[in-house]
Amino acid sequence: MVLSATFDRELVETSIATVGNTGIETLLTLSNVSKHFSTSRHDTTALNDISFDIKKGEFIVVVGPSGCGKSTLLNLIAGLDKATSGTLTFEGKPIRGPGADRVVVFQEAALYPWLNVRSNVEFGLKMKGVPAKERKPIVDRYLELVNLQNFQKALVHELSGGMKQRVQIARALAVEPDMLLMDEPFAALDAQTRDALQLELQDIWTRTGSTIFFITHNVREAALLADRVLVMTPSPGAIKAEIPVALQRPRNPDTHAVVDYAAEIRSALQHSDYHRATADTVYAI
Repeated sequence: MVLSATFDRELVETSIATVGNTGIETLLTLSNVSKHFSTSRHDTTALNDISFDIKKGEFIVVVGPSGCGKSTLLNLIAGLDKATSGTLTFEGKPIRGPGADRVVVFQEAALYPWLNVRSNVEFGLKMKGVPAKERKPIVDRYLELVNLQNFQKALVHELSGGMKQRVQIARALAVEPDMLLMDEPFAALDAQTRDALQLELQDIWTRTGSTIFFITHNVREAALLADRVLVMTPSPGAIKAEIPVALQRPRNPDTHAVVDYAAEIRSALQHSDYHRATADTVYAI
C-alpha cells in the first residue's frame, strides 16, 4: 500500500501517552554514559552524559553531524567498546562485550566472498550450533523476507550493492537477535536502491517485530523509518532532542507528513557552533 501524497499528518499523529510504549518491556538502558579517548597528543570526549531507554520492538534512529559519536555509541551498545563512565544494561544485565542478542549491520556488507548467498545467511546459525535440518526453514524464511530466494546460489561478486545489503540483513535476522544495530547501512547505495531498501526495511520490521537501532545522516530516512529520532549535538556527542514520529505505517518518503517531520529533525540538528555552512552541516532530505 502506498500512502497518498496528500496524507494529513494531523490525522495520524496520536498521543504518545496512549499509543507509546506503556507496559512494553525495556530492552536497553543507557544511564549517564560518557566515552573518552586518550592518546599521547590529546584527550577527546566522544560522548558526554548520554541517557535513554529503548523498548522492545521499537525502531530508534540516531542522527547527528559527522564526528559526533554516533558510531561510537553503536559500538558501546554492541559491546565492541566500553564506556568510560555510566552504565549500559541490556535486558537488565550490564553489557560487558559482544553477544548474539545484539547483531550489527555495517555500512559495507561484510559478507564471505567464498560462500554463496544461502551459505552466508546460514553462517551465523552454524556458529550457534543449529542442526542442518533446523537451519533450512530458517534460512528459507529470511531469504524470502529479503526477496532473494531466487539468488540463493549466487556468489557475492555476482550481487549488486543492494542485494549484498539484503544478504547482510537476512544473515543478521536469521540468528534472531533481540536488537539489530544498523550503522548507516544504505549510505553507500545509489538513491533508487536506497529508496527501495528503506521501504523493504519497513516491511521487514513490521513482519518480524525486531528492535532496531539505526544510524543515518539522512533526515527523511529518519522520518520514514523511526518511532523515535534521537538528535545528537556536535562533538562531544550528547542527546540534544528526542522527536517521536507518530505516523502510521507503511510510510512513503514523498508524503507531506514525512517531509514535515524531516524538516523538524533538520531544524533540531542546527547548532550555534556552526558559524558557516560546511559539509558536516548539510543534511540530506
